[in-house]
Amino acid sequence: MFLFGLGKLIYIIVLIINAIAILSEDRFLARIGWGRTQYDPGFGAAVPDNTSIKAKSVNLIASVRTVMRIPLIIINLIIIIYEIVLG
Repeated sequence: MFLFGLGKLIYIIVLIINAIAILSEDRFLARIGWGRTQYDPGFGAAVPDNTSIKAKSVNLIASVRTVMRIPLIIINLIIIIYEIVLG
């Protein structure tokens, strides 16, 4: 019983990370004011604790898009193969 809910939770997490990863910087994020250039403190610069939630969200989106690109491809392939074989 527990594992059925865990599988759905993994699907939901992967779908949310996929949604974050495919957001277009030029077409969508910059248009609504969430572009990376507006909140980039520079590499190695200390980020103050009083930064806004919007700035932290922009940094989170940029980090997910950078770090999770290759792992997401692998995870998506595993899920697709699992669904085809055991569907």
